[in-house]
Amino acid sequence: MFPKADEALIEQAYFNAQEVYAQYGVDTALALERLSAIPISLHCWQGDDVTGFEHVEAVSGGGIQATGNYPGKARTPDELRQDAEKALSLIPGKHRFNVHAMYAETGGRRVERNEIQPEHFQAWIDWAKANGLGMDFNPTCFAHPKADDGFTLAHGDTGIREFWIEHCIACRKIGEHIGRSLGTPCVTNVWIPDGFKDIPADRRTPRALLKDSLDAVFAEAIDPKHNLDAVESKLFGIGSECYVVGSHEFYLGYALEKQKLLCLDAGHFHPTEGIADKITSVLLFLDEILLHVSRGVRWDSDHVVILSDDLRAIAEEIVRHDYLNRVHIGLDFFDASINRIAAWVTGTRAMIKALLLALLEPRDTLLELERAGDYTGRLALLEELKTLPFGAVWDYYCRKLEVPAGSMWINDVKQYEKDVLAARG
Repeated sequence: MFPKADEALIEQAYFNAQEVYAQYGVDTALALERLSAIPISLHCWQGDDVTGFEHVEAVSGGGIQATGNYPGKARTPDELRQDAEKALSLIPGKHRFNVHAMYAETGGRRVERNEIQPEHFQAWIDWAKANGLGMDFNPTCFAHPKADDGFTLAHGDTGIREFWIEHCIACRKIGEHIGRSLGTPCVTNVWIPDGFKDIPADRRTPRALLKDSLDAVFAEAIDPKHNLDAVESKLFGIGSECYVVGSHEFYLGYALEKQKLLCLDAGHFHPTEGIADKITSVLLFLDEILLHVSRGVRWDSDHVVILSDDLRAIAEEIVRHDYLNRVHIGLDFFDASINRIAAWVTGTRAMIKALLLALLEPRDTLLELERAGDYTGRLALLEELKTLPFGAVWDYYCRKLEVPAGSMWINDVKQYEKDVLAARG
């Protein structure tokens, strides 16, 4: 059904494409070299539908909802790591893996979230080291009894608020340990679901409480060689349709004042609003940012990322302005209605394809046209670039890095489903 790519044809097609791009002043070999140095942070929660391994009882998921019941979901940390390894074997390049605090391994012992330690993530660190991966981390401020009323760091109850402050502090220390162990900074990203379903009478107080809580969380300085702090906003969520405490404006101001990474999530803004245009504005004032690349369909639905215009625009902003060393690219989607490994592979390959398309642009020519006021030429060239033989360069890149080119990877996933996933019931 999904044909095996012919290596001779791939190579010939690439050399033809190389000549075509050279006519536009684009060096495809240089583009591929740059592409191979860009890590994408894959998210663990696609593999198990944001379940984690705590098994705590909570009424609310904090606005986190994976829909579908496709068979073969990872049930244990080892199964999740096995599935992630399979996905990574089908994705070109060296990447990162993003873990939430709820994926702690405590040996069956109940450990409260404000008491988690680096040792509870040592198996993840050892696995990442063995596979040449960097790691990122997140506090889990949802799916917990102390988050059931929709508030955590902005909670009006001092005791509950302190619990979540302690949890986030513990997570920063875990992030520091991860970064130190792997020799690459861990991005520890704070997102909370706090907000009201209906119209609030007081919008200020929860935000003042959140600011104080964040100040307490970040009070201890951590060497950025080991850990980078990020804060993530949202426009609305399930149960917080009318008011979210941590809005974009709140976190933009906080990140600027405290010089934290601002996380821009593609699904956390108005459905018609893209995050690409925000990148150049924010990076005039911040050293680095974090992206959570997702795909919202009518709402923040976290669909699997595809090679859409929105995704291409994100990649173009990063590449055109030489932000590859200042933007941390992470993925954030979870679809339980399809094969979960295929979701990982589809989304990550789409992100890498978007970056390759941006790297294959004749940037200098486009800038010359724009600065000369030749907007006709600029528009026409941008349109013609869309039909250049990008696919031939992509297939060659995959073959060069020894992962399946074309659609052949789907056969690998289907075989894995038959051999491994089917036995999970």
